Amino acid sequence: MRLILRSLLALAFPAALVAQQHDSTHHRPGEAHEEPTIVIVVRHAERGTEPADDPRLTPAGEARALALVEALRGAKVDVVLHTPRVRTRDTALPVARHFGITPEVVPLTPGASHVEAMAAAVRKHHGKTVVVVGHSNTIMQYIAALGGPRRGDLCDHQYNGLYTLVLIHGEAHLVEGQYGGPNPPPAPGCNTMTAPSMRP
Repeated sequence: MRLILRSLLALAFPAALVAQQHDSTHHRPGEAHEEPTIVIVVRHAERGTEPADDPRLTPAGEARALALVEALRGAKVDVVLHTPRVRTRDTALPVARHFGITPEVVPLTPGASHVEAMAAAVRKHHGKTVVVVGHSNTIMQYIAALGGPRRGDLCDHQYNGLYTLVLIHGEAHLVEGQYGGPNPPPAPGCNTMTAPSMRP
């Protein structure tokens, strides 16, 4: 019953899973104790349209960035990573300030090299809880690069996903949740971007 309740709690409240996993002192019989690496991956919050090359967050985006702090309040975050864009920086900053962390900026480089750089930056913090803020066309690639499932890019209207990877004993366990308010209404189809240097 305890295992069932833990699983339900994890599905409903990913941040609670983070806190439990981070504090856990249990390990499998015959295995050396290993601290899990907890990776919480989110897309930047709602963006505006100005300036065109690097838009800021909208008021709804600013509210979502604050909601992320509430969602992660019990997670004991150690590291915050984001891309150089204003919208990822401003999504990450409230969390970083809450936990007294100076964020690390991972440059946007062409093709797969940015995703590899972000995954490498995460791996440098083994046994820590790491928050990663990216873009609609990088979120799922980060997850796959860290051993999680391979999925298509997020649609342009999707902002409220909270993806928690638990990395331990060479395995990656993904828990999906949501935070903040609902997503904006979707446009027809699923609009996605094709390169990190564009406007994901």
